[in-house]
Amino acid sequence: MARTDEDIEQPTRPAIPAATPGTDRPPAPGAGAPQARMPRWLPRAMVLALALIAAFQLGSWAFHQLTGLLINILIAFFLALAVEPAVSRMAARGMRRGLATFLVFFLLTVAAAGFVTLLGSMLAGQIIKMIEGFPDYLDSLIHWTNATFHTNLKRVDVQEGVLRSDWLRKYAQNSAAGVLDVSQQVLGGLFQMLTVALFSFYFAADGPRLRRALCSVLPPARQAEVLRAWEIAVDKTGGYLYSRGLMALVSGIAHYILLQALGVPYAPVLGVWVGLVSQFVPTIGTYLAGALPMLIAFTVAPWYAVWVLVFVVIYQQFENYMLQPKLTAKSVDIHPAVAFGSVIVGTALLGAVGALIAIPAVATLQAFLGAYVKRYDVTDDPRVNGHRVRTPAGPGILARIRAARTRR
Repeated sequence: MARTDEDIEQPTRPAIPAATPGTDRPPAPGAGAPQARMPRWLPRAMVLALALIAAFQLGSWAFHQLTGLLINILIAFFLALAVEPAVSRMAARGMRRGLATFLVFFLLTVAAAGFVTLLGSMLAGQIIKMIEGFPDYLDSLIHWTNATFHTNLKRVDVQEGVLRSDWLRKYAQNSAAGVLDVSQQVLGGLFQMLTVALFSFYFAADGPRLRRALCSVLPPARQAEVLRAWEIAVDKTGGYLYSRGLMALVSGIAHYILLQALGVPYAPVLGVWVGLVSQFVPTIGTYLAGALPMLIAFTVAPWYAVWVLVFVVIYQQFENYMLQPKLTAKSVDIHPAVAFGSVIVGTALLGAVGALIAIPAVATLQAFLGAYVKRYDVTDDPRVNGHRVRTPAGPGILARIRAARTRR
């Protein structure tokens, strides 16, 4: 059959495939995009994150609320370590451990109470004496001021000016308002001392039971390490207190001799005060201990206070460079710079308590870690002892010029 002209002029078009069912078609205009589904793990992760945040906040709040109790427990633990040798020695002789602990703490309490009673009576007597002699001190000061500066002051005018001053009125008001705060602080201090004494008594009396309970949750290898660390802590803490006690005895005797020679009243009590405070109050103990004897000596004669100050400074140098290195070489055995740094760190972390327990804690840590640090023999090199090794110098300038001329 012959093709017509229409068939010849009509162009051929590609066939459009039929849409099969199930194929994706572009969305119609105005239709919304399909919504994405939330992953299944996201709600669980959000709940877990909120739970962790809540637990952290609760733990932080509980830690801040229990900081005082934790510090008291830490003090009690070191006090129990200090009395551990005496208690163990008495228990080894057949005495019950609880009774031995009670006797040790009873003797410490009697000694502390006697010292505080003597010191309080001394301070009360000196305060009364200073108040009774205040008019004479004021007359001598006014006489010296009139003679030096050519003034015409009178004691009646000075007393009226002081009594009518605004600062005295404000001081009286603040003192009356602060009586309640002082009483609260005193009661809080007594409760804190009772808490420390109770915990330290239980730590010392039940020391073997506490070590057994701690080792029962550890494997045998870890048990040996814990017992070794405990023994080192007992030795270092006891050695530290022993050395401090000896230095306090020497310091008290030395200052007692000086005060007795000057005729200062209450010389035995002041000697005990200087010995204990200068040794068991770190960093500022020496200056705090010397302030009270200087004040008492000033009431006898002003120049006596100067002599006490000079003696305190000289004795402090003797103690730092002669007495302390020999007494603490075997008991604590830490470098003076390390001891000073540990006191600063302990003060920054826990205040006065940290300054007191910093040195035995660092000594214990140093002795415990010393067994795990591998050491080698040091080579025989002069640079170890601080001697510099000089390399041989080359030829000088004149020798170089002569060598150059010779080559030419």
